[in-house]
Amino acid sequence: MYTIIQSDKEKDTAAGIFPVRQSGKEKNKMKAYQEMDRTELEALRKELNQAYEEAKGMGLKLDMSRGKPSETQLNMTMPIMDVLGADSDLRTEGGVDCRNYGLMDGIPEAKALMGAMIGVPAENVIVCGNASLSLMYDAVSRSMTHGVCGSTPWCKLDKVKFLCPVPGYDRHFAITEHFGIEMIPIPMTADGPDMDMVEQYVNHDETVKGIWCVPKYSNPQGITYSDETVRRLAALAPAAEDFRIYWDNAYAIHHLYEDSQDELLEIFGECEKAGNPDMVYEFVSTSKVTFSGAGIAAVASSPKNLEFIKKSMTIQTIGYDKINQLRHVRYFKDINGLKAQMKKQADIIRPKFEAVLSILERELGGLGIATWIPPKGGYFISFDAMEGCAKQIVAKCKEAGVVMTGAGATYPYGKDPKDSNIRIAPSFPTPGEMAQAAELFTLCVKLVSVEKLLESK
Repeated sequence: MYTIIQSDKEKDTAAGIFPVRQSGKEKNKMKAYQEMDRTELEALRKELNQAYEEAKGMGLKLDMSRGKPSETQLNMTMPIMDVLGADSDLRTEGGVDCRNYGLMDGIPEAKALMGAMIGVPAENVIVCGNASLSLMYDAVSRSMTHGVCGSTPWCKLDKVKFLCPVPGYDRHFAITEHFGIEMIPIPMTADGPDMDMVEQYVNHDETVKGIWCVPKYSNPQGITYSDETVRRLAALAPAAEDFRIYWDNAYAIHHLYEDSQDELLEIFGECEKAGNPDMVYEFVSTSKVTFSGAGIAAVASSPKNLEFIKKSMTIQTIGYDKINQLRHVRYFKDINGLKAQMKKQADIIRPKFEAVLSILERELGGLGIATWIPPKGGYFISFDAMEGCAKQIVAKCKEAGVVMTGAGATYPYGKDPKDSNIRIAPSFPTPGEMAQAAELFTLCVKLVSVEKLLESK
């Protein structure tokens, strides 16, 4: 029989993996489910159902629905609160008083810090509020009402389209859906979005105005765009003069491993080489570096784009929180401080990812009912179940006390045409809780897969 062993708080550590025990019969054979006959599947379903009922009786209450930093991560950053006090000098290196008006586009030190985070010069950076999502929303909203650098406002056009690599980030899709923009799914490959499709749409359809990109450790697959993909994006020949690449470099420094890190080709330099200096807006924040909702966010782009953005900013705000910008600069000092912080964060997050991946391999490897991608960084694991199973798997997990990201969330309009992709977010629970959640998850995957196969027998 299957047994989910409940964790003990005292043993809730990286080593605390509490396995769903496989029956001797299944463990020895590890037979792919598709190879089983109806009698075998029915016997397995009975066994899995019994295990699932036992799991429901445990009263689990675990949340792995979003990529939230854990309390341990947040506690690690608490010293940032001590770098400024009532007796601190709150002036920038240039003498500007951060308590007062001025420097609407960010203090120079913060521009340099955020520029170093994504590998672009400080003069190409505007440091704003606490969330890059707000900057992305503003970019789309501004394009709707005022166009892009003098182009026709999108609200006056009959049709506006965005390309959406899938699976992708649900909040990106929510922004474009909010403004009534048509979203076109573009399949992701191991090198990034399918560039043949991207080039076909962008270069030949003037209603295509943008593409969402999470180019490094993508949400949710953890894929980093290849050099060739970056160069092809930079060399696009858009039919629309107001086409822009929305380059959400959210996980630029979010590595899981010190000795095995992905490298992303810097896109601004490639755009310059290709004669497209204005084609990219790049977004980044410290929301998952320091405090969620109390970090700093930045947008980087060409001088022409930044000047256009600033025109709206002078109407929108009298200035962002320069004291918070100064706090971050005094705490990290430079890019080396950021890297040191992220190394400590990786030590916290990595065991959770490894616990999940270990359980996925142990419980589902060889069964032919699922695939997943082991990431080198970022915040998520992308999991693909058998076609037509994702919603039911997520529902069964919820019924047993584990809340996951809604099935379909990684696709525009929440509609996964195959109903197979599920985003796993390991960061918030403790390693022991994450192991429990993963064990229950694999149990639900098996049960739903068996039921699906029985339907077709």
